[in-house]
Amino acid sequence: MITEFGHFALVLAFMVALFQMIVPMLGAVWHRPGWMAVAKPAATAQFALTACSFGALTHAFVTSDFSLRLVVNNSHTLKPILYKITGVWGNHEGSLLLWVLVLTLFGAMAAWFGTGVPPALRARVLAVHASVAAAFFAFILFTSNPFLRLAVPPFNGQGLNPLLQDPGLAVHPPFLYVGYVGLSMAFSFAVAALLQGRVDAAWGRWVRPWTLAAWIFLTIGIGLGSWWAYYELGWGGFWFWDPVENASFMPWLLATALLHSAIVVEKREALKSWTILLAILAFGFSLVGTFIVRSGVLTSVHAFASDPARGLYILGILILFVGGVLLLFALRAGAMEAKGVFAPVSRESALVVNNLLLAVSALVVFIGTIWPLIAEMIFDRTLSVGPPFFNTTFIPFVIGLALVLPLGAMLPWKRGHIRALRPLLGAGVLAVAATLLTWAVFTGHSALGPIAIGLAVWLVAGAAVDLWARTGRGAPARRRLGRLARLPRADWGKAVAHVGFGLTMFGIAALTTYETQDIRIARPGEPYQVGAYNITLLGVGQVQGPNYTSAMATIQVTDQGRGPEVLRPERRVYPVAGMPTTEAAIDNGFTRDIYIVLGDPQDDGGWVVRTYIKPFANWIWGGALIMALGGGLSLSDRRYRVAAGAAGARRRAPNGGVNGGVPAE
Repeated sequence: MITEFGHFALVLAFMVALFQMIVPMLGAVWHRPGWMAVAKPAATAQFALTACSFGALTHAFVTSDFSLRLVVNNSHTLKPILYKITGVWGNHEGSLLLWVLVLTLFGAMAAWFGTGVPPALRARVLAVHASVAAAFFAFILFTSNPFLRLAVPPFNGQGLNPLLQDPGLAVHPPFLYVGYVGLSMAFSFAVAALLQGRVDAAWGRWVRPWTLAAWIFLTIGIGLGSWWAYYELGWGGFWFWDPVENASFMPWLLATALLHSAIVVEKREALKSWTILLAILAFGFSLVGTFIVRSGVLTSVHAFASDPARGLYILGILILFVGGVLLLFALRAGAMEAKGVFAPVSRESALVVNNLLLAVSALVVFIGTIWPLIAEMIFDRTLSVGPPFFNTTFIPFVIGLALVLPLGAMLPWKRGHIRALRPLLGAGVLAVAATLLTWAVFTGHSALGPIAIGLAVWLVAGAAVDLWARTGRGAPARRRLGRLARLPRADWGKAVAHVGFGLTMFGIAALTTYETQDIRIARPGEPYQVGAYNITLLGVGQVQGPNYTSAMATIQVTDQGRGPEVLRPERRVYPVAGMPTTEAAIDNGFTRDIYIVLGDPQDDGGWVVRTYIKPFANWIWGGALIMALGGGLSLSDRRYRVAAGAAGARRRAPNGGVNGGVPAE
């Protein structure tokens, strides 16, 4: 009964989405307030119905309802309850329902908290957003129905992919989907602005919080995915330039560019057309990622095994929304007249350079991702584009971005002078010193390591100098410290995000350049040396897990400065799936990780053991979390809350208008 209710709620949500797509839009065109007002209850109803449908599917997984084909294919009675729940989105159909749940949640939040947005614009935004939801509801119901029944239910299911049975995968996809799908709000605002023919400072202030919220979750989601790959897959890396990894990274790059570009729209009413284009492309690349994951056209360990017909449907959605809106953009871009002008040396110019670097780097990643497909279709050749290509082509843009960020933060708006960068002289000297010191200590390694570490120091020191400069030059230190505590949260958020970026760069540079590796056949009781550590395999025993069997090694690690640590890497076998997995054992430290992987047994009683000493590995994910924290600080600034900003503008503007010349319709 609950399953049928979930299916029925999904059909009703589709119908509500169609209603919301049409009626509010007509109300905005024909100036009918009543028609525009129905967008809010429709968005709420759409989310509530989708939540009911998702809850019904979750109930089926938790109770092991094997009358549902999806539960049979992705669950098992022996699975722990956590992985029964994560099995809901560990497949194509369930993850797509989660995708739509997040989509409708953002639509409902725009209806609830968008009271400061003019009614006509809000109606258009919610109508455009509902059109995206309607397309995906149709996709689910007609090609990917999660509620399909089996005529003869089996006694048990086939289980979930063992690689997905991990706590990291319980939270990674939801965070990633909130980031992916959250960019739909920026897309909807962009389309609504094109339809209305007006973009101003108020529009930039409204679109930034939605983009920032999506960026925060996308940052955390990508970081969690990288962390999961690091400790779960047993290969010792954190990023492989896999097509699905790239599918989440490209929207992140464009969303980062959009955040910086929207600042220029808000502060100076410049770069309007460019900002609209970035909003379209950011969500467009989210749809490209959905196509890559679900179409099967590119091979990836992360991709869902889906038939080509589903891929064609997603491709149709991509062409309809992105292609159609780009056509609309071409027709209406001339109406987005920029009012603000700026000199070559100014913060606007630095943000333009920032945007170009981010956009071109996203294009490079896109070309590298789809080139194997193009080569196969056009040239009938099988090619593989791997890390060497991406590292060679992408790293120069990251270096340029790291150089520009502190400079842009210090330059004034509209017109600046090179003298404004004098406070950064100390940060530059510190960065050069860090580069030279690293090069001197680790001569013989790649030059990219010291350069990247120097740039990381430049970013962190530049962020600190920027904050200190905002407290006023010439004032006593005590007074400046007091002002520092009272700076707006957006200023702190920007600095913290830049520091996080610098820490991530530092961690990546240190790990990739100065990592120590050792692969050998270890025999019980025979110690061996890796770097400064003595490592001894004490033995390997069999362990029975809840739904797996495991060969678990006991390995002792000692060094001169601390007592022995015991690590227990595993090789698990899941009988239901018939699939082995590797569970690395990691001794996490602030400045290094000891990473040990158990390999195959040998005839003489030894075992293959891979040992890595990974310097500053955790700084990679710590930096990502700090970046997200910076975004959260900026989002909490009251100036960037849509309702507060718009309400304040209405209070300031005569005759009920809002700031920037948009009337309160």
